[in-house]
Amino acid sequence: MADVPARFEVLLTEGAEQDLESIYDYISEFDCVVNANHVLDELMNVVESLSQFPERGSYPKELVGLGIKEYRQTFFKPYRVIYRVTGSQVIIYLIADGRRDMQSVLARRLLGA
Repeated sequence: MADVPARFEVLLTEGAEQDLESIYDYISEFDCVVNANHVLDELMNVVESLSQFPERGSYPKELVGLGIKEYRQTFFKPYRVIYRVTGSQVIIYLIADGRRDMQSVLARRLLGA
């Protein structure tokens, strides 16, 4: 019998929750509510999938360039979900459109710059 993989608790920071609300509001206003619901559902699927295999995410190149390898990322393109695994928890710090200036976004949110 195969071992059941350990489950991680996935938590969203207040900033990540606000990111989801902003993405939803933007798509609702400039596209349609159906598409906003679809994107929100897909992003939540990505977030929830981290409860099983959070280590599968890659390191954000913007942070690796600064020597920081404690954060990982996964995608629902063009959106990037930036998170950190600590013990048995996965903490989501940022959900953003990857077409933005991610260096600035990451510096503000994660490094307090």
